[in-house]
Amino acid sequence: MNPHAKLTFTMSLLLGTTITISSNHWMMAWTGLEINTLSIIPLIAKSHHPRAIEATIKYFLVQAAASTLVLFSSMTNAWATGQWDITQMTNQTSCLLLTTAIAMKLGLVPFHFWFPEVLQGSSMTTALLLSTIMKLPPITILFLVSHSVNPTLLTTMAIMSAALGGWMGLNQTQTRKILAFSSISHLGWMTIIIIYNPNLTMLNFYIYSIMTATVFLTLNTTKTLKLSTMMTSWTKTPMLNTTLMLTLLSLAGLPPLTGFMPKWLIIYDLTKQEMTTTATLIAMLSLLGLFFYLRLAYYSTITLPPNSTNHMKQWHINKTPNISIAILTSLSVMLLPITPMIITST
Repeated sequence: MNPHAKLTFTMSLLLGTTITISSNHWMMAWTGLEINTLSIIPLIAKSHHPRAIEATIKYFLVQAAASTLVLFSSMTNAWATGQWDITQMTNQTSCLLLTTAIAMKLGLVPFHFWFPEVLQGSSMTTALLLSTIMKLPPITILFLVSHSVNPTLLTTMAIMSAALGGWMGLNQTQTRKILAFSSISHLGWMTIIIIYNPNLTMLNFYIYSIMTATVFLTLNTTKTLKLSTMMTSWTKTPMLNTTLMLTLLSLAGLPPLTGFMPKWLIIYDLTKQEMTTTATLIAMLSLLGLFFYLRLAYYSTITLPPNSTNHMKQWHINKTPNISIAILTSLSVMLLPITPMIITST
């Protein structure tokens, strides 16, 4: 892709995100969402591969339908209440439509089918954008209307996302699909607490974004697209694979790593809300995700293939030090000691 075009699309992506997260009017928020969608589409389709074009079409259709629902729900609410303010979403029908639209945009169950396929058809850097920055505007809108949405509906969708994200990730061999189902599972944790403690949802999102960025950048450096490739990269980049293993265990939520912090705080907050059964259920469902994270960590550090593989091995890997991976890995692994400060601030 032309560097000038790439820069234009990237700046438009940041502009759309900024407009949505800073707007207080439904039309401005919708405009930001549309700019976001139109900016990411050329980045998904830039390889001109049939799978990338298919992913682009799927992404466009889902996001267009979700944006239409966002606009329709805001117009219905304005018709009923006379308010275009995002925080004044009081009409029940509008809240239901908006929850459906945000679930489609985020990839929450049962509107998750598009997300793994789109990630599989994208490059690693585009998949990173889809998993992190593109999630921020919908989560921000959900944050602003969290006091109005139906708690039962959102909790059901969150538990289903945590269950299906872990369950479907068990039998995957493509790293991008595994990370897609990991994203769906983490979205379940974010949405289950957003009604009761929205700040905790945003903290979870930021920590998830740091850990996911670390994994995607590491896999992009080692050119790892499937598990069989991951098994052969240990001999070429042992230190990078060791930090990848720690980041994967942090994504799984194992103490004393950073990823344990949001899960711990969410379970603690759900227990304070007398939702002990829900907290126990979502904690048990996270064990499904823990299994495939452990499998990824095992493949990345210990296992070498016992026989010859059919794919072309990457004998040459760029070993130029990447300071961003080092910083993100440090944040992904060592933030747990600041938990008391976060508890006192929230």
